[in-house]
Amino acid sequence: MTSRSTSQKAVAGVGVWAINGRYVTQRMTGVQRYAHEIVAALDRILLQDDDAARRLRLRLVLPPGADEAKRHSRIDQVPTRRGRGHAWDQLVLPWHATSVLSLGNFGPVLARKHIVCIHDANTFIQPESYSRGFGLAYRTLLPLVGRTARRVATVSEFSASMLVAHGVCAREKLFIAPNGHEHALRWDASKARVNVIRPRQRPYVLLLGSSARHKNVEIVLAQAEALNESGIDIIVVGAASTIFTAVTTAGVRPNIHHAGYVGDDDLAALYEGALCLAFPSRTEGFGIPPLEAMARGCPVVSSNAASLLEVGGDAVAYIDPDDGSGWRDAIIALAMNPGRRAAMSAQGRKRAAMFSWQRSAEIYLDQMLRVDAAR
Repeated sequence: MTSRSTSQKAVAGVGVWAINGRYVTQRMTGVQRYAHEIVAALDRILLQDDDAARRLRLRLVLPPGADEAKRHSRIDQVPTRRGRGHAWDQLVLPWHATSVLSLGNFGPVLARKHIVCIHDANTFIQPESYSRGFGLAYRTLLPLVGRTARRVATVSEFSASMLVAHGVCAREKLFIAPNGHEHALRWDASKARVNVIRPRQRPYVLLLGSSARHKNVEIVLAQAEALNESGIDIIVVGAASTIFTAVTTAGVRPNIHHAGYVGDDDLAALYEGALCLAFPSRTEGFGIPPLEAMARGCPVVSSNAASLLEVGGDAVAYIDPDDGSGWRDAIIALAMNPGRRAAMSAQGRKRAAMFSWQRSAEIYLDQMLRVDAAR
C-alpha cells in the first residue's frame, strides 16, 4: 500500500482527491448510477479543461473485487487488496488522499477533507420501509458522516430540507447536485430482449415494482380490475430487495405482467412503448425513473409527494399518493386522449434536458476547489 506522504509528494501543489470506489462493486441502483455518471462526467471535464486538470488530481480508489472498473482518461485507478465494507471506507480509503469524495451516502469520518453525497433521509421519514438492521445502521451512521464531512451534497431541495430536519447535517454544509438524464439517451431500445418488446395488443402502464412501503405500488396494482375493463395492462419491472420489508401485493390479475429485472436497453424499449410510467412513491430523495421516462418520451403520472414536483415540473400529471380512483382516472384519461399523451411526451423531453450530469459534475468540481482553497 502506498503511504499517504509519498502519495501526496508525487503531485505536490495539486489538490489530490480520492474518489470512494465502493459503488463499483455494488448492484446498479439509483445511488450507483449517480456515482458512475458523476465520475464519468468529472473525467470528461478534466480532459477538456486544462486549468481544472492542473488544479485537481482525482484518484478512483477501488476496494477488493473492483479491479475491472471502467477506465477513465484523467482519473487514475488505484486498486486496493484489503478491507471490505465500512471498515474499508474508514481504514483503507483515507490512506490514498487526505481529501475524499464519496458519492454513495457514506465515507471516512476521519478524512481531513471529505465531501459526501447523502441522497435522502428516507430511513428517517419512512423507517417501516426498511429492515430493522438496515434502518438502524443508516439512522446511526448518516448523522455521524454528516457532522464530520466538510461539505454534504444531496440531490434535491426536498432532500436537503429533510436532512436538516432529521439532524443529519447543518444547512450551511449542504449543496444541491441533482441527477442527470443523459445516460437514458445512451440506451438502445433496438437491443431489447424479444420477450420485452414483443408487440402488445393493448396499451400498458409501466410500474417499477418494489416491496418498499414508501414506493406505494399497491395503489396502482389495486386499480388492475378497472384498468383491465378499459383494455389497459400493467407491466411490473424490478424485484424486491432484502433491505425492504415485505408488503402484500394485489392478487393475481390477468392484466398484470411481471417482467422481473431488466437491463437498460430493455427499460428503454418499455419506456418508449408505455402509455405512461406510474410512479406513486410517497417519498423520494430525487426519483430518477420519472426523469429517465421523460428523457425517452414516456409520459409520467406521479405522486405529488416529496421531491417529485421538483423533478417533473409542469411536464407530469400529479396524483395524491393515496387517491386510488385518481390514479385510475388519470391513466384511463390518458389512454383516451392520444393528443394529450403526445403533448406530455414532448414536454417531458424538454423537462428532462434541464437535469444534466455534466452540470452536476461541475458543481462537485467547484466544491472540491473551494474546499482546497479554504485549507
